[in-house]
Amino acid sequence: MTDIAPETPAPAKASLIEDFVDIFFSPSAVFVRREKAGYALVMIIVTLLIGGLAIANRGTMQDLMDAEMARAVAEAMKQNPGMTEAQAGVIRKSGEFMMTYGAFLFVPLAMFLTGLGAWLTAKSLGASLNYSAATMIATYAFIPRIVESLTISAQGLMLDTGALTGRFQLSLGVGRFLDPEMSPGLLGLLGRVDVFTLWVTVLLAIGIGVVAKLPKDKVVVAGAIMWVFGALPSLWALGKAAISG
Repeated sequence: MTDIAPETPAPAKASLIEDFVDIFFSPSAVFVRREKAGYALVMIIVTLLIGGLAIANRGTMQDLMDAEMARAVAEAMKQNPGMTEAQAGVIRKSGEFMMTYGAFLFVPLAMFLTGLGAWLTAKSLGASLNYSAATMIATYAFIPRIVESLTISAQGLMLDTGALTGRFQLSLGVGRFLDPEMSPGLLGLLGRVDVFTLWVTVLLAIGIGVVAKLPKDKVVVAGAIMWVFGALPSLWALGKAAISG
């Protein structure tokens, strides 16, 4: 079998700007030249951009965020009948804060966890990939999430977000057409059939294939494993709901 490799030799040096452009048009070249490079600066830039857009969107997204939070609080009170209104208020305020500023914490955390998933995936396929390289792959694969944030910003300006009641209604995937009131686990799972989630998954598969020297047939398997890895929280929620009845 033939290992994945760029069609032309990657340049010995390239600027960060070139990386951010090439990840959209020649991702294999980016992963080849950054195989042994760090990821901290890219992680910081991606986090700041996504977090900054979340803050900028706060006004136009307020109604949608309120609907999401009301649903979350109602679910929490359902699971904990003894919860007081004061406790619910604390949850509501904490949730509102995290919806606005949480990206600064959760984006890098997601990259580190995705790097763990990439490392485990390569290992399960009999390939060698250290955690640092796996996290580098995850970090670059998250760059399309910036574009996703921009599309949400654009929709927030053009659409009547007051009529929306769920975050997936601004997605570019199956979740856009689903009822926000449906099972959170099922909604989260189906919501992963989305342009940007699939885009990130493809980049993860390419990165794992390039850096871990996987044959092409295993790259597809790696992508499928990574998609399922990202779906674990939704699968957990589905399982928990099934058990509780």
